[in-house]
Amino acid sequence: MGTVDLTGTNGETTTQGLDDLGKRCAKYYEAGARFAKWRAVLKIGPTEPSELSIHENAYGLARYAMICQENGLVPIVEPEILVDGPHDIDRCAYVTERVLAACYKALNDHHVLLEGTLLKPNMVTPGSDAKKVSPDVVAEYTVRTLQRTTPAAVPAIVFLSGGQSEEEATLNLNAMNKLKGKKPWSLSFSFGRALQQSTLKTWAGKEENIEKARAAFLARCKANSEATLGTYKGDAAKVAGASESLHVKDYKY
Repeated sequence: MGTVDLTGTNGETTTQGLDDLGKRCAKYYEAGARFAKWRAVLKIGPTEPSELSIHENAYGLARYAMICQENGLVPIVEPEILVDGPHDIDRCAYVTERVLAACYKALNDHHVLLEGTLLKPNMVTPGSDAKKVSPDVVAEYTVRTLQRTTPAAVPAIVFLSGGQSEEEATLNLNAMNKLKGKKPWSLSFSFGRALQQSTLKTWAGKEENIEKARAAFLARCKANSEATLGTYKGDAAKVAGASESLHVKDYKY
């Protein structure tokens, strides 16, 4: 039901909608749904995220996950740490570890079956106003953060794109799957903007562009499919809009 300000914090938020969620989930299941997603939003600042924000959002996600499982739905758990800000990648890694550790503590406390969940986290990257790093560095930091926090029982981690360009998101995912080391989960994608942007730009709402738009969408899908195997070669970068930043400050659905 959207986010609301968390009283007593510096503009931090919590996600509404737990009231009657069980009844709504039952209706969604009856309508054919088998997966659900709940987005919690956290930000990095001088003193953020606060312990209150981390705790409230972790327990909200856990309660949602349990309600979903009670009604036959697979919960996609999405604690999104916004990319907004000048922080470096070390700060993002530290905050992401704190947030994910709190989430899995809460999921455990609520007796959520981890094997029946998916995690949809942010990649560990520098802030939007900081200097960019290579995909190999993003991969190293992100996988290390997940190794420290995410149980092996979780079958898959499906990343959000968080305002990265289509090509950035794909290259970073590809680098993670090429990285050597312990990765007990499938590393995949649940991109929104970074899967659709070039397609929408190519289509532009015009009937005569439909076939070109389909080709653009297929190119992006193929690129991300290859990235889940660590075999992407960068050949989808030529599609119009693929390298444009999709960052929107304080992004809201």
